[in-house]
Amino acid sequence: MRTDETSKPAAQDGAAQAGLIIHALSAGGGILALCRLPGGAGDYRGDLIQIYQWKPGLVLSMTTAEEHDAAGVPRLGIDIQSMACRWLHLPVPDFQVPPPAVAAKWPAASQSARQALGGGGRVLVHCRGGCGRSGMAVLRLMIECGEDPAQALARLRTVRPCAVETDGQLQWACAAQ
Repeated sequence: MRTDETSKPAAQDGAAQAGLIIHALSAGGGILALCRLPGGAGDYRGDLIQIYQWKPGLVLSMTTAEEHDAAGVPRLGIDIQSMACRWLHLPVPDFQVPPPAVAAKWPAASQSARQALGGGGRVLVHCRGGCGRSGMAVLRLMIECGEDPAQALARLRTVRPCAVETDGQLQWACAAQ
């Protein structure tokens, strides 16, 4: 497993490409991270082991049930919870922002994430590729933890250059101010 907390883009480390890469940074007194869909590259069990070893207190899944089925990981939420980790499913279509039903769940999800971070815990957010939707949610959490939006985006893109893929995602994340 590789936890990328440096300014070196993860893609430059070819050896790390074999496993799940957790792109982490400090936020709100804890560690906030993003990654691709566990099992999305074919090693579901290995990815779950890496997540377990990273010890998140909360995992936010921004992927849809259809994406889970297509990747062969329909039990993702059950498997995450079996690792004594809280799991929240906030399904957002690829390249989109949260639809109204998910946006309505965001305040409670954010409160849970910020509470975990405030206690020095770890929060992991994933989408299919670990860029757009997860980057949008991580950026919003950083802003909700009190960071300046431009500085938060720059810091996030230091560890995950592809974070936040669309203008809509950026606008949704920055609406936290």
